[in-house]
Amino acid sequence: MSNTFLNTYSTTPTGGSGASNREDLTDVLTILAPEETPILSSAQKQKASATFVEWTVDALAAPSSTGIREGADVSAFTDNMSSRARLGNYVQKFRRDYMVSDLQEAVDSVGPAKIAQAEAKAIRELKRDVEKTIAGSQDRAVENGSDTAYALRGLGRWLEANGADSDVPAGFRTPADSRYSVAEAGATALDESGFNDIITSIFKETGTTNDLTLVADTKLRRLISDFARTTASATDNVRSVNYDGGAGEIKLTVDLYQSDHGIVSIVNGNPDCMPDFGSSAGEAGYLINPEYVGIHELIPMGSTRLPNQGGGERGYVDCALTLGVYHPQAHGVIEGIS
Repeated sequence: MSNTFLNTYSTTPTGGSGASNREDLTDVLTILAPEETPILSSAQKQKASATFVEWTVDALAAPSSTGIREGADVSAFTDNMSSRARLGNYVQKFRRDYMVSDLQEAVDSVGPAKIAQAEAKAIRELKRDVEKTIAGSQDRAVENGSDTAYALRGLGRWLEANGADSDVPAGFRTPADSRYSVAEAGATALDESGFNDIITSIFKETGTTNDLTLVADTKLRRLISDFARTTASATDNVRSVNYDGGAGEIKLTVDLYQSDHGIVSIVNGNPDCMPDFGSSAGEAGYLINPEYVGIHELIPMGSTRLPNQGGGERGYVDCALTLGVYHPQAHGVIEGIS
């Protein structure tokens, strides 16, 4: 009596029951990467007309409480424009190419996988490239005609305490109190008091309680949510919170943080695009004042099709833009939390 039986793994070209089994391939296509670009999406858009985009900054004189004697004439005059300075950033070009063979264009596929889908995917990848660059801590660079291309200065570099290698005049640099780093602050982990200190420092520079946006990486995002459930004390006491039992849900996240000096909207940063600043992954964050940051586009994001030379349809998507940080003192940065 034979012990041979039909099985799914017999798929040799010459025979076997498995050779006749049908494939079960659904029409579902999943992108296995985060796509959000909160910094790029929230920044105001401006038009650029040159490869180097500049803007001017100014400051007010310190308040004076000194009185003026009766009948005193004006004998000395002040140049009240002497504090003005010019800041700037180079435009950087971004590009992603795509191509689909003539045979692939003709066959049925999951997704599908045609030239239109390849073009759309390239645009999504290009946006992530831009987000990673504007969120970075790299310095700007000028094209030299050989091995160096134009490069924009990232947000992390603009918000350095030394003013991007002293390129930013001292009076306009991000204050040390608007920055948080375990390396700079010693062994103290970021707590709610430290977070509020950053917000207060920004208020001291702008004088207004403008709404801020915290673009937070994963670990920082969870830490902010814990601020609503624990008190900053040596014993880390749990706060008592009353929930509506009929609601059927318990909210353990914070989307809006109301401080003494403004409301902070908490959004998730793209973990593939956020910098690490040399600290543990997931600990970075930017406190951004949307009024004082913008994207200047020299070439708007778009797609160009190239001639089909016989192999299939092809093309590229590109853009050229830069980051404008109009007020380096109006933002904050968190480099590490533990």
